[in-house]
Amino acid sequence: MSKQIIATSNAPAAIGTYSQAVKAGNTVYLSGQIGLDPVSMQLVDGFEAQTVRVFENLKAVAEAAGGSLADAVKLNIYLTDLANFAKVNEVMSRYFAEPYPARAAVGVKELPRGAVVEADAVLVLG
Repeated sequence: MSKQIIATSNAPAAIGTYSQAVKAGNTVYLSGQIGLDPVSMQLVDGFEAQTVRVFENLKAVAEAAGGSLADAVKLNIYLTDLANFAKVNEVMSRYFAEPYPARAAVGVKELPRGAVVEADAVLVLG
């Protein structure tokens, strides 16, 4: 099985030794996204704004892979403060409809660039 690297200027460029996503067969593995604005490459302000930006970035990469967030089968969400769990659910409801993908939400000490939320996803296309 060959793999295809997915890249789009509609999401932040990778800030390390990784690709925005890798497609293998009909499965797409989206790298973690933090709340970086893809144009300025600066973190947006506030928890809700960062969470919206995270999902917008994931959406852009999913679309570049030929899919959408509706194709997500698994999400991992990383929070520096689990008190924001309810807000993540509220923002996530703007981007996903039932049946929802499987998900983990994990509290972490810190994230790159001082972000307060990060998420990655796995899509299955077709």
